[in-house]
Amino acid sequence: MKEPVASFIDHTLLKPVCTVAEINKLCREAIENGFAAVCIPPFLVKQAIQTLNNSPVKTATVIGFPMGYSSLGSKISEIQEAVRDGADELDVVINLIALKNADWSYLEKEMKQLVPFIHDNGRIIKVIIETGVLTRDEIFRCCELYGRMGIDYMKTSTGYAEKGASVSDVQLMRKELPAQVRIKASGGIRHYAFAEELIEAGADRLGCSASMQIIEEEKLARLKEKLI
Repeated sequence: MKEPVASFIDHTLLKPVCTVAEINKLCREAIENGFAAVCIPPFLVKQAIQTLNNSPVKTATVIGFPMGYSSLGSKISEIQEAVRDGADELDVVINLIALKNADWSYLEKEMKQLVPFIHDNGRIIKVIIETGVLTRDEIFRCCELYGRMGIDYMKTSTGYAEKGASVSDVQLMRKELPAQVRIKASGGIRHYAFAEELIEAGADRLGCSASMQIIEEEKLARLKEKLI
């Protein structure tokens, strides 16, 4: 991996009790280290944009998070608000109840309404499928469905399931998705070595709350390479 890992990272803080001070710190770290984006709760999008102050760092927020089973109308309302508040990228959780009940027609209907609205407003959509609770066949079906619906990214996880990103899931997604659909791996990415594996497997973005630790580990790894 030639590019610094920071350029792949969505510096993330989505805990339910995060403070304005923590969001401001997150944004400053993102600017200072060249992270791709910050990913923060919808309630704090305006605050993040103010702190980022026209920097190259994108503002990402979440929709239907973390369970995904809110109604289509609720998700549309959340998206409208996020767009009004100025979010650049929207990480949308699919309806996993529909998926587990094999209601693929609902999942298609859901995304047919969300994708055009997001794109018409010049925003990026990342579709979270929660790979850790899916079978390989279900991941394959998600790639097949969402891959033809014009999404920008497929994202592995919310970080709230019992299992987050895995190299094998990213490899499967990269194999089955169209080339133009990028991949965001998230959930349980705490160390540089794992981040590097995920990028090599095909991840274009990494959702990380341990971003600062990861880039410090990268510095040490690159220093060791120079010394060898």
